[in-house]
Amino acid sequence: MQTDKVVPLRMIHEMAVVHPNARLGKDVQIGPYAVIGEHVVIGDGTKIGPHVVIDGWTSIGKDCVIFPSASIGAEPQDLKFKGEKSYVFIGDRTTLREFTTVNRATGEGEETRIGSDCLMMAYTHVAHNCIVGNHVIMSNAATLAGHIIVEDRVVIGGLSGVHQFVKIGRNAMIGGASKVVQDVPPFMIADGHPAKVAGLNSVGMSRAGVPKEARRELKKAYRILYKNGLSLDQAIAMMEQELESYEEVEHFLRFLRNAERGICRTRRDSSE
Repeated sequence: MQTDKVVPLRMIHEMAVVHPNARLGKDVQIGPYAVIGEHVVIGDGTKIGPHVVIDGWTSIGKDCVIFPSASIGAEPQDLKFKGEKSYVFIGDRTTLREFTTVNRATGEGEETRIGSDCLMMAYTHVAHNCIVGNHVIMSNAATLAGHIIVEDRVVIGGLSGVHQFVKIGRNAMIGGASKVVQDVPPFMIADGHPAKVAGLNSVGMSRAGVPKEARRELKKAYRILYKNGLSLDQAIAMMEQELESYEEVEHFLRFLRNAERGICRTRRDSSE
């Protein structure tokens, strides 16, 4: 006998292991052999692929996609960790590709955080206590050590390694296979082993909608910082006197004032 009844697709595969206390939003899909821990929260519409393990106190936003064999929320790879309660937070519409690892934080109540609309390609690693902004792209096998801050719209090339406690400013781009051991100012391109600043990320700024006038002032800032042979403090003082005030310029100056590891210097042959 014919029927018009629509049978819904199974959203959680029968071979997945989901703890009864895990909190799943609407239309969450979980593939075979995935393991979802007791304290996990998954937002509406998120898709979890086969063999994914999500553990610890981990919260994942809406409409994320996590590809096979990713590991999210496992204990940090840190000898200081003693089993304390710590967290992972991942925003909305973020994609984690195959074998991505995101570790929860060291320290009671501390967190590892990835923002919204990010793309973490295969084999990327985000270590304990990292804070990653929105619209960040990490290419294949790029790795972040502990306590790193990555601001919005950063692109990190494949096979790059970033030293612990480094900060990467917004709209910066890191070339592939780079070794980043000092802070990378916003809006810059850095590349090399160790990484050196090679110029302004003009294309990235344009795509992000940075106004033309602000880009003009940032070009002046780049010249002051990297072309005049000034110390960091001298360059900041000159920029404060000579640059017009735009939000992007103020952010750039604020980043420089708070650089704790020193900033990546320029190559002698770098161009604007």
